[in-house]
Amino acid sequence: MAPPFKRILLADADATAAMAGHIAMALGPGDTLLLQGDIGAGKTTFARALIRARLKSPKEDVPSPTFTLVQTYDAGDLEIWHCDLYRLTDPQEVLELGLDDAFIGAICLIEWPDRLGPDLPTDALLCHFSAQTDHHVLTLSGSVRWQDLLGDLHV
Repeated sequence: MAPPFKRILLADADATAAMAGHIAMALGPGDTLLLQGDIGAGKTTFARALIRARLKSPKEDVPSPTFTLVQTYDAGDLEIWHCDLYRLTDPQEVLELGLDDAFIGAICLIEWPDRLGPDLPTDALLCHFSAQTDHHVLTLSGSVRWQDLLGDLHV
């Protein structure tokens, strides 16, 4: 994976939602975000905000896919896949979800991407979340394409 190119302090849930909204509008078919971090670090909050922003529907019900593994959303011109792979025990289970096709034409938000094993998309944006005592930190890592697309982000 590419080295980090951006470190963003997120003061609260509103700052997380604002950042997710900025990123949402830059995404297109085949873009994958790998959401890493401990439980409670902000992955799901970020994913929900990104989906609502992309759908232009701030009240959209965006349940956590912890038990369903995948939630999909019709964004008009493409689908958004929100996946929580925490409960997967074998990377082969990923194939059963249909993610290989989603990686080509959808926007994919993948929580617990380490469960993908060798099926990790090669040009994904790694979003690492860490919780501090009074804020969260989002660190972005990715190819030059991602750096060009998102390098000037700020909250």
